Amino acid sequence: CPQKKMAGEVSLDALPYFDQGYEDPGVREEAARLVEEETRRYRPTRNYLEYLPPVPEDAFMTQVLRAEHERMTFRQPLELLSMKRYELPPPPAGQKNDLKAWTDSINNSSAQLEHQGTRIMNLDLMARFGGNSWQVHNEFLHKMIEQQQRQLQSLRMQIQEINWQRKSEQMKAGAEIHQLENTYALSDNIWVTLKQWHKRFISCLFL
Repeated sequence: CPQKKMAGEVSLDALPYFDQGYEDPGVREEAARLVEEETRRYRPTRNYLEYLPPVPEDAFMTQVLRAEHERMTFRQPLELLSMKRYELPPPPAGQKNDLKAWTDSINNSSAQLEHQGTRIMNLDLMARFGGNSWQVHNEFLHKMIEQQQRQLQSLRMQIQEINWQRKSEQMKAGAEIHQLENTYALSDNIWVTLKQWHKRFISCLFL
């Protein structure tokens, strides 16, 4: 595991739910010293995340975004919004008697008039049905929020169950360790007592 290698293959041995003495004097300072020592041992490099898959930078890139990124990279000015489509220019001064120039100007005026009529129709439709449409949209957003809240609640319950499981396992392991320590201490005392009795027995044999 790269993370284990980067951490210097430090094996942690702690049961935070069972261990006591974290608030004793000097414990916090010792923990800070260990963190500082590990920080000095960890030497990050430019490629310390090379074990991760590459980031798909072009996953959501479109032609418009790519062009905008290029514009910002070369520090080019932002192109202003063109208003020519809303203008109604007459024929140029040199084409006042040109029928085709007047035809193009009239066609442009008709297109602009149709466009403005479409905008008025859209505004009228929005005034009539926009409220209901927004209400439906808000209900959809409300359902999305409720779904995300249920998912969040489920994740919190899973986290709580994991924490309870960790606490149960650590308390069980801590009790077993405590029992083994008592057993070891008792066996050590018995062994010391047997050695003393053995010495006394040997000394009695040579009296």
